[in-house]
Amino acid sequence: MSTIHIDEAGQAAEFHDVVQSVSITHLLQQRDAVLERLAQAFGILQEAHDIAISAHLGFPNIVASKDYRGNGQDVVGKLATEGEALNACRAAIDATAWRYLMQESGMRSLMSASKRSEFDDQVSKSRMPELTREAVYATFGALHESRAEMFDQGVIECFKKLSWAYKTNLPQKFGKRIIVSYLSYTYGINNNAADRLDDLMRVFHVLDGKPEADYRQGCYAKLGAAFREQTAWPKSYQNDYFELRLFRNGNGHLCFKRLELIDAMNAIIARHFPNALAAPR
Repeated sequence: MSTIHIDEAGQAAEFHDVVQSVSITHLLQQRDAVLERLAQAFGILQEAHDIAISAHLGFPNIVASKDYRGNGQDVVGKLATEGEALNACRAAIDATAWRYLMQESGMRSLMSASKRSEFDDQVSKSRMPELTREAVYATFGALHESRAEMFDQGVIECFKKLSWAYKTNLPQKFGKRIIVSYLSYTYGINNNAADRLDDLMRVFHVLDGKPEADYRQGCYAKLGAAFREQTAWPKSYQNDYFELRLFRNGNGHLCFKRLELIDAMNAIIARHFPNALAAPR
């Protein structure tokens, strides 16, 4: 991973291995510019509101809507106070910035599914600190220090989510083949089961030194296309890391292609559960 470039005059510095080539100075300057203009806009709206009230005129409710992805927060009402409206806008601006920095840092690929969910929940509920240089360094510095532990936890979570109801699924390690239960229903792919495969794909990509795949091209979309396009059972799908056969009973039979990556995952499990792992494959 690359570098944060701090480009303040007389304070040039680098914060290695945290966020890929993001100028924190530029980001914070742009944030301040947005908030300054919003404060000006709210001031003008407040003046208009006061004039309307004193003249016994009506005044509309002011709404700053969320975008289509649900980012940000609603600012609704007759500007009860300018400060409240500006604080709500600041929270919306910072939330999107935190998401952007997390994505650019590469840390999201190293996070387990539960850690991602925890981070997303903190951002959506405005529980992240206000976006400052100190907060960015503290947050991503801590994440950088714990990145290996986070990745190991992601591997362990993938391992624990596998069904152990079949003899090809080994309760002490990843084998050459696994069976994923309830991968499909009558009319399509089970989204939760596809998410488990996406978690596994994320681990494969990291171990293989490749960037995480776009979530829009994840297993749910790929398997869904195979499910719709193929008429005969079992239905099949493959990528660089596994071959899958999907049976009418909803089970998916996976055969891994890159066994050296399976060995790498088993080595991680062995570090955390040294008495649980059987002999090497």
